[in-house]
Order: sequence, then structure tokens, then C-alpha cells
Amino acid sequence: MERARKILIVDDDQNMRIALFETMSRGGYEASVAESGRMALEMVRRAPPDMVITDIGMPEMDGISLLGKIRQGWPHLPVLVITGHASIETAVAAMKGGACDYLVKPFSLDIIEDSVKRSFNGCAAVVPGANCEGRRRDKKRPLIGEDPKLALLMDRARTVAKSKATVLILGESGTGKEVFARYIHQHSDRVKGPFVALNCAALPDTLLESELFGHEKGAFTGAVTSKKGKFELASGGILLLDEIGEIPLHMQAKLLRVLQEEEVDRLGGKSPIRVDVHVLATTNRSLETAVSEGNFREDLYYRLNVVPLRLPSLKERPGDIMLLADHFIAKYSRQYNRVEKQMSPEARRRFLAYKWPGNVREMENLVERAVLLSNGEKLEVHDFWVDEAVPVAVVSSVVGTERRMAAALPPDVTTLKEMERQMILHALQKTDNNRTRAAKILGVSVRTLRNKLHEYRQHGLAD
Repeated sequence: MERARKILIVDDDQNMRIALFETMSRGGYEASVAESGRMALEMVRRAPPDMVITDIGMPEMDGISLLGKIRQGWPHLPVLVITGHASIETAVAAMKGGACDYLVKPFSLDIIEDSVKRSFNGCAAVVPGANCEGRRRDKKRPLIGEDPKLALLMDRARTVAKSKATVLILGESGTGKEVFARYIHQHSDRVKGPFVALNCAALPDTLLESELFGHEKGAFTGAVTSKKGKFELASGGILLLDEIGEIPLHMQAKLLRVLQEEEVDRLGGKSPIRVDVHVLATTNRSLETAVSEGNFREDLYYRLNVVPLRLPSLKERPGDIMLLADHFIAKYSRQYNRVEKQMSPEARRRFLAYKWPGNVREMENLVERAVLLSNGEKLEVHDFWVDEAVPVAVVSSVVGTERRMAAALPPDVTTLKEMERQMILHALQKTDNNRTRAAKILGVSVRTLRNKLHEYRQHGLAD
């Protein structure tokens, strides 16, 4: 069972402390209270909570000062600021200081409950001088970054979120396409509606159609009850079609009709069912290439590609590398109840030199491993790359790697792409084609490995 999130309530007004304590407890949170900023700071030092709710006007240490102290010591801890004496100056100070939200008393308990939920799902990893807009978190992974390319995409995402225009989110595996889709949902007028995601590559053709469109009782062997498909379940909200390029040709015509007519036909159904869905789709494949090769319908491609958003790879946003690394270190230190450690200078140099073929997902996996395994005062290179097994597409900037890779590969391998292919095939051979173990050796996800093998088979480069 997932543990209850801990919220520290800081207010010198006893009635407000009691009201907020009861509201947060009723909402399923583990609440604690402090009557002053100094008391709160001591409680945070002893056992950091998951969120702080603080009043501004308090004796000895006001809420803005407390916010600043928390930012210095716990930069990833969300802080929600409340006040009974609102002013432009305090609002600006709160948001510049990195507050996730700013509420003016009196407010209804429903409003603060909603603000807490949004803060947990939206604002994280803030630093002094930055607002929350560029640092949003979904239930699984945060969307963090200050890179101008990412900021521009986030602006476009917020704009398109208010429409029903189909969005095609493009990018390499591990760049956070689903996280970006959730960001769109959080900023849409459908935020109170469902967010339903379906991985089109994870299901066989026979199940995919039923999952998408639903079926009636008796439509096929084993259909003992009627079932709503993802389009119906997402009605009034957003449907994410992950890995849209994997949908088989014979199903693409039916999908196109649903997108155009906004109605679905269940398998075995007698009449269409109206749906109101904002559709987002992701792919790490070139759909244009798939169209030219006859594997993807051109009309469906144009219907999906109304608003294309291409996420940059991690190596294209080097300024975000250490920002992300620090966030993940803090996240997993809290999750595993470990002392939050700094990275050694050598580890930081390695992170900045590394090309991150698995993007943000790869980094998160490496950091989680390091937090769990580290026994030293700092996180060292060997904590991240435990056995120095070389991940896919590592280049010579990593000390000693070039010689090891050269020794492991045939002398006629000259391109980085061919080097990558040989490393993948070598890892599979070494593990008797166990993809999970091979992916672990290579430092990538199983999904990335599967996509690479699919690409090689398409081009006749693998069996």
C-alpha cells in the first residue's frame, strides 16, 4: 500500500491550524502542525514532509522567510503559501521564492484541498527565482527544465490544451512524451475529466481493437460481458494513444473514422456511441517514413499531425542535465529514506559528458540505482555505472570507454549507429536473447530495446 503523503501545516492561528489539520487528515494525508516558522524549520530538519502549507504573517519568522530557508536546504520540497493580508509585494515574493501556490484567506476548504492536489501533481523541483510554470509533475515523473526549446514547447502545449486539436508528440524514447501529455491535460479545460492512456505497442492486434473501441457481450469467444473501450472511458477528458505508429493497418481506418465522426462502434455493437475526447498521440518513429513505406495511412497521419510537438532529446538540452539529476537524487533519497548526497565532481563531469541515449528515463534509472547502492559520502561514478558496463552509444568522452568498445566490436564497424546495433546484438547474444537482462546491461529500458530491434528487422539488419 502506498504511504500517506505528509503535510506540515504552519500557522500561528490555532483555529486555522485545527481546521487545516482536520481537512488534510480527512483527505488521506498525514498532517502535522507547527505554530511558528522556527518550530516548522526544526520539524523539517528532523523529518522532511512531502509538502509545507505556511501562513505568511507570523512572529519571529514569517512565511516568506521560512520559504527561503526551505528552498536553501530542501529545494525540491513543495511549499504552499496562505495569507490573510494579501498584497502584490507578498504575492510576488512568494512566487519568486518558489511557492507552488498562493491563497488568500478566507478560502473554502475545498479550494485548499484542490490546491494541494494540484501542487502534488504539478509543482516540484522549484528553485529561488523560478516560478512553477516550468516545473510540473505528474503522478509518475516530473517535467523539469529551463531549456528554451522545452519552454517554447510548454507554451505551445498550454495554448493547444484549451482546444480539441489532435496533438502528435514526437521524440526519442525516454524523453518524457507521456509526461508531456499529462502536462497538456493539467492545463486543459478538461483537467477534471479523465486522462486515459493506452500503449498501442503493448497489446496484440486481437486485444487492441477491443481495448480501443470496446465490445458487446458475445462479440467473440470469452466476451462474457460488455466492455467500454478507451474512447468511451476517456469521454469528457483526454485519450493518449502511446506508440501510435504500432497500430496495424487494418485498424487505422476505424481509428480515423472515430477521430472524424467522434463516435465509436463497439465490436458486436448495433449502433455507434458518441464520444467527446481530446486525442493526443505519441511516437518515436517517423510516421512520414511509415507512410511512404505503406505501413501507415496518409489520411490518418494528417489527421493526427494537426499540432506536432517534437520533444528535444536530453543531449539537446545540456543545461537541464544537472537540474534533472539533482531532482532525481532528492526524489529517491526521500523515497528510500536515505541521506541526500551530492554528486562528486567526477560524477558531475561524467553526467555532462555522457550522451544519454536513453534520455531522461535512463538518467532516472541510474540515479535510483546510485541512491540505493552508494556507501560513500558522495555519489561516485561507480555508483551510477555499477560494473562499468557500457550503455548504448557511449562515445569517447567517457574515460577508457572507447578502448573497451573498440575491443568488443568488429574492425569494420565505423558509424555510431552500426556500433549501437552491434552492442545490442552482442548483449542479446551474451544473455541468450533475454531482453530484460540485455536492456539492463545496456543501460536502456526494455521498451527502447524492443523498438530498436523492430527498427533493425524492418531494415533487414536483424532476424
